[in-house]
Amino acid sequence: MRLFFASWPPPAVARALALWARGLRQACGGRATAEEKIHLTLAFLGDAEPESALATARGVHCVASALVLTQARYWAHNRIVWVGPEQCPASLSALARDLGGERGFAAHVTLIRKARAPERLPALPALEWPVEEFLLVRSDPAPEGSRYSVLDRFALR
Repeated sequence: MRLFFASWPPPAVARALALWARGLRQACGGRATAEEKIHLTLAFLGDAEPESALATARGVHCVASALVLTQARYWAHNRIVWVGPEQCPASLSALARDLGGERGFAAHVTLIRKARAPERLPALPALEWPVEEFLLVRSDPAPEGSRYSVLDRFALR
């Protein structure tokens, strides 16, 4: 199974991000992430056994934190528009590391794929995303975009 750990935003944050991305799409094209699929990947496991991932998740102890989304960027090398914090909370970086994520975790939320470089990125609305849980998610590739199935949820203290 293709698995990853992630955090999903509260509905109001997802809605605000989706609206911001839809407005920007007129300038840079590409495919906007559907509102219900907006997430922060903490650790991409790839093809992995769910039992092993569940054991890892149950062994993690982390405090809840807030992800303050203050910057928007365009990455030319993979043609995405993303948003994220100026500085990732240390607890979130530790969570990503403990779940098997990359060293030097760069918290970012992909909002548009296959985008052209925009002349400028509009200001983001003031958004704070409380990270109070993380999920183990199965990803099934599909022509219209991956389908996600939540396998389990884990509360943060």
